Amino acid sequence: MPRAPKGAPTLVPAAAVLERLLRHYPTPDTELAYRNAFELLIATVLSAQSTDRRVNETTPALFALYPDARALAVADPADVEPIIHATGFFRVKSRAIVTLSQRLVAEHGGDVPATMDTLTTLPGVGRKTANVVLGHALGVPGLPVDRHVLRVTERIGLTFETTPEGVERDLCAALPASDWTRMSDALILHGRRICRPRPLCGECFVADVCRYPFKTGGIAPLDLGAPPTGRPAGRARPPSRNAPGSQRSDKAPRPTIGNAIKRTTTNPQAGSSRRSGNAAKADSSRRSGNAAKAEGRRTKAVKK
Repeated sequence: MPRAPKGAPTLVPAAAVLERLLRHYPTPDTELAYRNAFELLIATVLSAQSTDRRVNETTPALFALYPDARALAVADPADVEPIIHATGFFRVKSRAIVTLSQRLVAEHGGDVPATMDTLTTLPGVGRKTANVVLGHALGVPGLPVDRHVLRVTERIGLTFETTPEGVERDLCAALPASDWTRMSDALILHGRRICRPRPLCGECFVADVCRYPFKTGGIAPLDLGAPPTGRPAGRARPPSRNAPGSQRSDKAPRPTIGNAIKRTTTNPQAGSSRRSGNAAKADSSRRSGNAAKAEGRRTKAVKK
C-alpha cells in the first residue's frame, strides 16, 4: 500500500461516505439483469467495453437459446457472434463465453464455483467479474472495482491507491464484509449519475466530506469549513473612462460632431469615395448571397 503523500489529508471515512450514499441509493444493486449465477457470469463478461443497458438488451436472446453452461458449451462461436454483436468485440467474447462454459462443465459439473481463486482461473474472468458474481449471485462478500469506483474513490479521498487491487484492499479494510458489495454498487451508481468524468458537484450529497473541491480549488487540505472557491477570476477589466480619477491622453482628442463636420468639409471627396466604396461592397455582398441561395435551391431540387 503506498504511503500518503507528505502533507496530504487523512482519508475520508468510508463508513461516512456509505451512509450518505445509502440515503439516495437505499438498495444499490448491479444493473445487469440475471436469474442465476451462470447468467450473471456471462453477462458480466459481455459487459467489458460495453454498457449494462446494451448487455441487458442482448442476453435474453442468448439465454433463450443457451440457458445454461451445458447448452453454451456445445455451441459454435460463429453462431453466438451475431447474437452478442451489439456488445462489441463479439468474436473474442463469443469464444470466451463458449470456452468458459466448457470449463464449467468439465471441471465444475456446469455450476459456477463460489471462490475467488477458482473463478479467476476461468477464461475472461478477472477479480472484478469474480467479485460481481460472488457478491450478487453467490452470497459471498466481494467488492468489485470498475472505472467508476476508481474515479469516485480517488476524488472523494477514500484511498491513495490507483489500481483496482489497491482500492479493493483499502475499502475492504475500512468496511465490514457485509458492506463490501453495496459500497461498490453505490459508488458505481454515484459515478454514473453524479460523479461523472465532469462531476455534477452542485448536486452531490457527499460534498460535505469530499476532498475534490480542495484538490481543485487550492484550499488547505484539512480546511473542511472553507467556502468553495469557484472558478478562477478572469483578467481585470480596464477602468472606465468615466470613472473618477481616470485621465484621457492629450494625444487622443475627444471625438465631437464638430470634428466630424470639419473632416468632411476639409476633404469632401474622401467622404464621397468612402460612401461609394461601401455601397459597392454592399451590392457585391447582396449579389453573392443571392447567387448562393439560388445554388442551394438547385442543389435541393437535384437531390429530390
